[in-house]
Amino acid sequence: MTVQRHWTKAYPHTPLRLAERHLVMERRADGAVLLKSGVPLGPVPRQLGDDLRAGAARHPDRVFLAERGKDGAWVKLTYAEARAKADAVSQWLLDNGHGPANPVAALSDNSMAMGLLMLGAMQAGIPFMPVSPAYSLMSKDFAKVKYICERFTPSLIYAETLAPFVPALKAVAPKAQIVANEARGELPNVVRFADLLATKPGRAAEEAFARVTPESTAKILLTSGSTGFPKGVINTHRMLTASMTQCGQAWPFLGDRPPVLCDWLPWNHTFGSNFCFNSALRFGGTLYIDEGRPIPGRFAPTLRNLRETKPTILLNVARAYDFLLPEFEKDEDFARTVFANVDMIFYAGAGLPQNLWDRLEAVSIKTRGKRIPILTSLGSTETAPPAIVCHWTMDVTGSIGLPLPALEAKLVPAGDKTEIRFKGPNISPGYYRDAERTAEAFDAEGFYKIGDAVKWADPADPNLGLLFDGRVAENFKLLTGTWVAAGMLRLDVLSAAAPLIQDAAVTGMDQEWVGLLAFPNMAACKAALGPEAEPMAPDAIVRHPKLHAALKAKLAAYNAAHPGSSQRVARVLLMTEPPNIDAGEITDKGYLNQRAILARRAALVERLYSDKPGDDVVSA
Repeated sequence: MTVQRHWTKAYPHTPLRLAERHLVMERRADGAVLLKSGVPLGPVPRQLGDDLRAGAARHPDRVFLAERGKDGAWVKLTYAEARAKADAVSQWLLDNGHGPANPVAALSDNSMAMGLLMLGAMQAGIPFMPVSPAYSLMSKDFAKVKYICERFTPSLIYAETLAPFVPALKAVAPKAQIVANEARGELPNVVRFADLLATKPGRAAEEAFARVTPESTAKILLTSGSTGFPKGVINTHRMLTASMTQCGQAWPFLGDRPPVLCDWLPWNHTFGSNFCFNSALRFGGTLYIDEGRPIPGRFAPTLRNLRETKPTILLNVARAYDFLLPEFEKDEDFARTVFANVDMIFYAGAGLPQNLWDRLEAVSIKTRGKRIPILTSLGSTETAPPAIVCHWTMDVTGSIGLPLPALEAKLVPAGDKTEIRFKGPNISPGYYRDAERTAEAFDAEGFYKIGDAVKWADPADPNLGLLFDGRVAENFKLLTGTWVAAGMLRLDVLSAAAPLIQDAAVTGMDQEWVGLLAFPNMAACKAALGPEAEPMAPDAIVRHPKLHAALKAKLAAYNAAHPGSSQRVARVLLMTEPPNIDAGEITDKGYLNQRAILARRAALVERLYSDKPGDDVVSA
């Protein structure tokens, strides 16, 4: 027996147009709870190329993509130009034997040329497979590039500038045509990307365009998951076009004025590729490709680009706001310039610590005289990516929202947690050439098992939405049998220890107390020590008594507010070795793989819990 109830209620909104909430909830006898939106899904284009053609027809002269040229000036591509050049790429690919059976791969960072290759391949029914540049540039053994080429057999491999990728390509020797925007004879038989653009589109391109169906594979996005080599997540055209329709219904303001985005997020990840790129395309916006990165030494270009482009949506992974906020706080003119046109602040991929949320709100109030909505969502590569979205203003971090139109969520009891699963038009059908992993990813009713846990913001009012409650697999028990919610504990501690700790892995499985393997923010640690830290090596900094005293004070304040054994942090080991990408400890976007870190650094975990942990350990 099931009980179904409709929850509808009006809540005050900001002037920003956001959808009203209409939740349909069904409680089942087996303990599961089904959630869906009471709003039907709007029109969904047949394929992503329809969005490009619609944009070229409606606003042909509007800038779609822009990137910095060699002289530092913005090079711009209009919608009409993008359509014409994508059609040329489609024709060249078909003329040279490329088709649906094998993907077209790209190894390099975002660029206009890569965007045109992506559009040209997808609209002709050829899967596009962007590969993390880190697999070629940061790896030493190129094992993942070799695996990708052998497992997924791309027929073409693209690199913006060929030279940096030559070592990986020589080591792997893929059976694929090599295309580059810039090449200087480093490899034989390399095709210049200019040759693709010089092709005259013909009947073959139009016929291929017409053959694409909503179920056709548009992209293969690679994700390693928790361990092992990459899985190829099938992204169909229906996934991508339905996702944009869903986002437009949850956030109607996207249709009120063309969004302007300044974004670095890599197109080999779903956030940058499917959310950012496709949002600009669907809603007639402009995407400025940011060559900067939220890492020391590479952030200056981002600051310059934000100042010049004045985005309407400030969006990023949570970690990047750690870099942005000090710049906003010390330079009011910069903050006013960037925030002048911002309608929404968005973060995803990981939770935003409360201290960063509070500081973002303070900047928006100071520069605009009002709170700018800070919104987020929950999703993954398999969900295109938003599955549930927050479309109302919140006072604190944490709310991930409610299901999008036509998306059904299932809440399943999982020990002391509630696991969430998804089914809908924006959900991947599975993994490319991997029936076993596909079968494992879905339950008996066809719901995708994302592995995340959630809880209600207010069980008495489901329309207030869901809160992220960590990864189901990351939670563990202490020796006492007490469960530790590692994901939420990590966020709380990072907020309390800011800015001294950049990130951390939570320890304590089968131990008596919780600890951290922490990656310190070296710039903040040096600032805490003052001038004496300038000539010091990182190993000396993490052992300095003055730094330990500062961190100990922060931990004491945190522990006073979190005295329970499942939340209190007893020790922190400060590490100087950064996360290792070859070992799967971190993605190129900066997300930490907790399980891989704890496995690879098991000796550090053992030392953290020993009687003599060492002078790089802070005891609370």
